[in-house]
Amino acid sequence: MTAAAQSKPHVFDATTDAFETEVLQKSLQTPVLVDFWAEWCGPCKQLGPVLEKLAAEYHGAFELAKVDVDKEQQLAGAFQVRSIPTVFLVKGGQVLDGFPGVVPEGQIREMLKHHGIEPLPAPAEETPDPVEAAPVDPHAEAQRLKEEIAAAPDKDELKLDLALVLLQTGAIAEAEALLEGLPANLATDERAQRARARLDFAAVVADAPPIDALRQAVGKDPGDLGARHLLGAREIVAGNAEAGLEQFIQMLQRERDFRDGLPRKALIDAFRVVEDAALVSRYRRRMASLLF
Repeated sequence: MTAAAQSKPHVFDATTDAFETEVLQKSLQTPVLVDFWAEWCGPCKQLGPVLEKLAAEYHGAFELAKVDVDKEQQLAGAFQVRSIPTVFLVKGGQVLDGFPGVVPEGQIREMLKHHGIEPLPAPAEETPDPVEAAPVDPHAEAQRLKEEIAAAPDKDELKLDLALVLLQTGAIAEAEALLEGLPANLATDERAQRARARLDFAAVVADAPPIDALRQAVGKDPGDLGARHLLGAREIVAGNAEAGLEQFIQMLQRERDFRDGLPRKALIDAFRVVEDAALVSRYRRRMASLLF
């Protein structure tokens, strides 16, 4: 790993083996700048620190993937890199933009802005809280939000908050109606996209057996991948993120091509839903080890 990737936030070394998981799949949630460079390249040493500084300043609005062309010649060939440094912007699993050579910092900022990438607020300093907050009752929270919306019907952010809470209570149809009615600026909000992914899982299990029955079915026949898929979806909808991811990983391990690649698709969909970044990262690595 390079010293930059070790010490700089939101910077990592990309390799051929993990490129699909760490760059292409990651870009479905967070844009990734891919910097093709080499140790012997003078211009790379000019551009690299600028990119790393921006990655830190943007506080996770994008990730910076460093590709050493001497070590990852296959990747450089796949991107048809003819000179270095060369930078590509990957977003939504696609290469959207890029540039060769050293360019001014302002030009890089403009490219990011053009694709909707703006600096995020700096993370707040964590302070120890001696009193653990009591868990919020989603039904009570839904009622509170409905009252706030009645008093301020133009506050669409409250409707998104309500939709997220309703998903926890199982009021799927009501949550879906709220999400469909969101204005364009909120419809693309990360929380709204996560809620829609959760709705997709809810649709999968709409007519499925109860979660206990599915657990018994999988326990009786571990090779029943159809039951595993439904159980994984049930666990995700119920908020049992790790249990759901484990079912999908087991599917991938047993038969990666089951139903035209359903195990891989289920994992990617679940990554959009699960909010625990460390848990998602761990299961992304497990998925990559099974696929590659």
